Amino acid sequence: MARPVKKMPDEWRKEILNAAQKLFISKGYEETSVSDIMEMAGGAKGMFYRFFQSKEDVMHTLGNQMFFENNPFDVIKEQSDLNGLQKIKSLLVLNQSDTERNNLNMQAIPILKDLHILAATVEENRRVLTPLWLELLEEGRKDGSIRTEYTKELSELLPLINFWLMPSVFPATEEELHHKYRFVMEVLNHMGLPLFDDEIVSFTEKFITDISEKGANEP
Repeated sequence: MARPVKKMPDEWRKEILNAAQKLFISKGYEETSVSDIMEMAGGAKGMFYRFFQSKEDVMHTLGNQMFFENNPFDVIKEQSDLNGLQKIKSLLVLNQSDTERNNLNMQAIPILKDLHILAATVEENRRVLTPLWLELLEEGRKDGSIRTEYTKELSELLPLINFWLMPSVFPATEEELHHKYRFVMEVLNHMGLPLFDDEIVSFTEKFITDISEKGANEP
């Protein structure tokens, strides 16, 4: 009988993340247990805790991993034929059309009710996304496509908008969420960042419907 192949720590970590990602998307975050993850990964439950503190830790790690493996900001930077505003609009469409990442993000909605997780996620977004937004906003300001004196403030505001639209963070009905979204678009337009675009609106309205349904299904 052949002896089982011993996996290196990096291999175990990757197996656990791959199993968790598949289960979170197919089965749902709340319905997936650590035992489920390790059964798919082919290891004992104790192995999970050698690499992760909790399911929440895995979800956070997966979100970062999927972002950096397919960073939409890097893709947009290569589009030299677009001005700053066009790049931002293309970025929003590209980000919202990433079905796999959006499905995973949808599963993460319930855990944002935990204030510690919410605070850590806000801090991570501030650290990673704010400098990327600032670079694009400054580019738009320099080429004249974005007319604002508030590039720094907007770069800090933009990563927070999704949290404000999350009913698990700020409770709201679907109708109220659509109203909040229209408010955001008007504010950004007034601040010199006109993002109203049929394609962006279409994606965002679907996002609002999806998160409203997700919230309605929560116990």
